[in-house]
Amino acid sequence: MIRSLLLGTALCALVPTQAFALADTAAGTAVDGQVSAVRPDQPARREAPATAIADGFPANAAGDGATTGGYNLSRWAEDWRSYKDPKKRDDILDRLKYVPIAADGDVYATFSGEFRVRMNLTTNPNLRKSEAQRQDINRIVGGVDLHLGKHLRVFGEVGHAGLDGENLGTPAANLRNDLAVQQLFVEARGDIAGLDSGVRVGRQEFVDGSNLLTSARDNNTLRFVLNGVRGYARGKAARVDLFDFTYTRYGPEGLGDDPRDWTRRFSGAVVGYAVPTSLFGKSKLYVDPFLYRLRTRNQLWGTTTRREERLFAGVHAWGEAGPVTIDWTVNHQFGNYDGRDIDAWQAFIAQTYKLGKSPTAPRVGVHMDYGSGGGAFGRGTLQTASGLFGNNIYFSYGLFLTPQNFMGVAPNFTFNPVKTLRVTTEYQFAWRPSETDAVYRANGNAFAGTQNIRGKEVGQVARLQAVWTITPRLSFTGRLEHLNAGDAFTRAGYRDSMFGAGWISFRF
Repeated sequence: MIRSLLLGTALCALVPTQAFALADTAAGTAVDGQVSAVRPDQPARREAPATAIADGFPANAAGDGATTGGYNLSRWAEDWRSYKDPKKRDDILDRLKYVPIAADGDVYATFSGEFRVRMNLTTNPNLRKSEAQRQDINRIVGGVDLHLGKHLRVFGEVGHAGLDGENLGTPAANLRNDLAVQQLFVEARGDIAGLDSGVRVGRQEFVDGSNLLTSARDNNTLRFVLNGVRGYARGKAARVDLFDFTYTRYGPEGLGDDPRDWTRRFSGAVVGYAVPTSLFGKSKLYVDPFLYRLRTRNQLWGTTTRREERLFAGVHAWGEAGPVTIDWTVNHQFGNYDGRDIDAWQAFIAQTYKLGKSPTAPRVGVHMDYGSGGGAFGRGTLQTASGLFGNNIYFSYGLFLTPQNFMGVAPNFTFNPVKTLRVTTEYQFAWRPSETDAVYRANGNAFAGTQNIRGKEVGQVARLQAVWTITPRLSFTGRLEHLNAGDAFTRAGYRDSMFGAGWISFRF
């Protein structure tokens, strides 16, 4: 019954999404959402209609992702109560953001939707000499956020992933899926001892922390979602989040084949602290210590599949101070794999410098990244880091690299040729710390044979991205990447690759 209601709601939401994509280009925007850990300023948009979702603690630092122009990657993190005032609505889609159900205005629904058409082209897929792969992709998502008073709400979202093209191999279920429950949860919240507190139970996205460790993976057609419970308490200068989740195992067909994956359980805590703004002269800086635990029944390292319990203890520091923007993460990984100790490290150090005071002023930056390696194909201590479910396009648009047995340096430059067009260029140099461990791809699997050859150089990656905000709701994104394979690849028979992608996205 619940699934039928969700499907009907999503279809109702999706009809206006497609009908007005061409007819109305006057409001809102959609951006892919995963550009880099340190993001340049967004192009100008109309003033955000939303109010802060978390009173006291800054909403964009509350662990639910950033809201810009009223829109968030996680649609439940948006707040459209200001659209209760008809004067603030510009068109029929604005009316869908606040649909009153009760006269007091506290019971209402917010509808959301997205339609994205995309094409990917990859030469030498899997870095082996072969015919190019072309992926023709479409995403259709519809959701409803039902507020049942000030303290209770239900959010549901269904998605369709379409895929066609050439040389596709066996598509994953997050790339081709007739229909899936992408999110469905109940949230209760209120004021407890002066703290904005709540609990969220059900299927949901989790993006609290560095997006190189935890990400909704918007690059995929269906995003990465978890199942379980998350509780939070937020004050003016600090917050705490506790959670316990299992993964989701997408099936390729209808609503009934996307169960919980009980073989992988993710739990932990995040503490957030807002650094006083006066400390560095009107700064907006945050420090978020975290402790994660990932338990996996069937973890593959080398040629062995065994049970693993891995803990991640670290700190994420991020924000801006004057012209400088930072995103720094360090974590130590420890635990047990098949009776072997785990001792691994990661460090992600990214920063940019703004060359001017304008919101569209150019930025110059660099990110330096490290993930330890060693022991995956041997005995003794396992030193190969885990990338959890992070945002791997940060290392390679073609998903050829991940922060496991990896170190890289990538200078970059971001500029706006015109107000609504943002361009980022980057050149990354990549190596592997351990020559006896493999080079790993984005899904965590090793490139076969790379552990048997010597050579530290993984390669160089030249990248270009352009994001054109056509209207606040409509955007176009283009990406180009060339991976020049180093000796860690070429000695194992792998090749260079060129990747290109372009997509247009409309959401309301």
